[in-house]
Amino acid sequence: MASNTILPTGGTAPQSVESITRIAQNYEYSSSVPLRYWMRTAATLLREAHIYEREGHDEQAYFLLFRHAQLVLVNLSKHPDIKRNEQDRKALVAAEKEVEKNLSKLEVLKPRINKRFERYTQLMRERDTRKQPVPAKIVAEPRDRIPDPALAGVAEPLEAAENRDLAVRLAQSEFSRRATARSSKVDSGSSVDELESRRAAGVWGDWDTQLKSDTRPGDQDLSQRIQNIRSNIDNPYGHRAKNSEGPTAVYKYPSVPRQSSLEPNVSRAQIAILDKNAERHAPPILPPKERMEPSRASIIGDIAPLRPAKVSPSPALPNKVRPSDEIVPSKSILDPSSYTFRPSAYLENGTPLRSVFLPGDLRSRFLSLAASNTRANLETCGILCGTLVSNALFISKLVIPEQTSTSDTCETVNESALFDYCDSEDLMTLGWIHTHPSQTCFMSSRDLHTHCGYQVMLPESIAIVCAPSKTPDWGVFRLTDPPGLKSVLNCNQTGLFHPHAEENIYTGALRPGHVYEHSDLEFETVDLRPDAARH
Repeated sequence: MASNTILPTGGTAPQSVESITRIAQNYEYSSSVPLRYWMRTAATLLREAHIYEREGHDEQAYFLLFRHAQLVLVNLSKHPDIKRNEQDRKALVAAEKEVEKNLSKLEVLKPRINKRFERYTQLMRERDTRKQPVPAKIVAEPRDRIPDPALAGVAEPLEAAENRDLAVRLAQSEFSRRATARSSKVDSGSSVDELESRRAAGVWGDWDTQLKSDTRPGDQDLSQRIQNIRSNIDNPYGHRAKNSEGPTAVYKYPSVPRQSSLEPNVSRAQIAILDKNAERHAPPILPPKERMEPSRASIIGDIAPLRPAKVSPSPALPNKVRPSDEIVPSKSILDPSSYTFRPSAYLENGTPLRSVFLPGDLRSRFLSLAASNTRANLETCGILCGTLVSNALFISKLVIPEQTSTSDTCETVNESALFDYCDSEDLMTLGWIHTHPSQTCFMSSRDLHTHCGYQVMLPESIAIVCAPSKTPDWGVFRLTDPPGLKSVLNCNQTGLFHPHAEENIYTGALRPGHVYEHSDLEFETVDLRPDAARH
């Protein structure tokens, strides 16, 4: 048998759960970033995870769910804003409840990922025994990142730059499907999409317990709530955890490994969240949905073949032939799980950046909404929201939050309204846009610190600056990494225009970069300002 018939025709080598959890803890964290920004980031991590899970990327979903759990339970639980702001404390309680819900998903994904990794290891060992070469298309991922979903062998990898029209059609079809799912309510009040997600995650059998956990009062002491969760995890047999001194003991979290520390030792935070015993009363593992082609299932052993497209026989049209340019793609062609877009650019440290698709007329729409402020020499800001489809990010909403402005600054207020809207629409925050009414098109030090909160966990996040009175009159930017992101995270200077030691602290993201404009990408504008009717 030829060597290339055993392993998939293209993709990255699978990784173990231990490796994924180690990488998930390797990120830059700073308590100087306001907790409200971290909470927005945590919500984005969850939405990414749910989409990757739905599209069959188990490793990516596990990575994001674990990172969310570690971020919330270890780092954000000690953020200084908790003591200063009651709203932030309540938001953290809500995030901690989300972690509790997602533990069952981690438990379901864990054996599937390990089984795939063990099968791959066995096949590679057999290949070494036969002294057969490893196919060149099997790429060994660096130890500091998880496999790229575009190379995981789950779906057809495509270049975003060469398939922009297909990408937009995929996105528009998925926007429509998700909108229909959100509006389709069942007797329980949950959407069809939510029910499918719960079944896929294997939590359906534990629904009564989940309902009870959701009904606990929100003002319960945060440290006690975290301890209750940890007691559930650390005590699969019902005995007391070693670190617990009593029912009200507060768990002392271990230090988080720094970016350069990638030792194989598993931290107690990992053990607490993931190393649960099979004898714990967890719901049964559901078989994964069929996604893979038979030729690829030999390496991804627990993922069944790709579902064949439904074929509906169509009678031949007499005396008329549909022109080729009018052929509408079948439903199977617009299935997001059938395709995955390759990264279109890379950070300075080599981390791949997924493509971001930007509606062509979003900027002009934003400037029209900001016109009255611009005439008064006041800045205006908007939030770029969207979603993940086939490993690419699509901006589908321009949200104008309630805000206060000066000639050089713009601050969002009443962010709970923004969070509530994004939650109701299942939106990810992909960046922001703001005006410089009288200044040139550049990223001020204040802008850099603001954007740091967006990009710290989502490297593809973008900042659009509009300077209508200058040339150039707009730009799309991101922080460099290194040195920009870490430099801004560690900066304690104050003032609107303080200098930074590094010169290349930010760079353009459009032409060249990972951002593509497309005139056919539809989007909606939502103005949350109290006086929106006058703008």
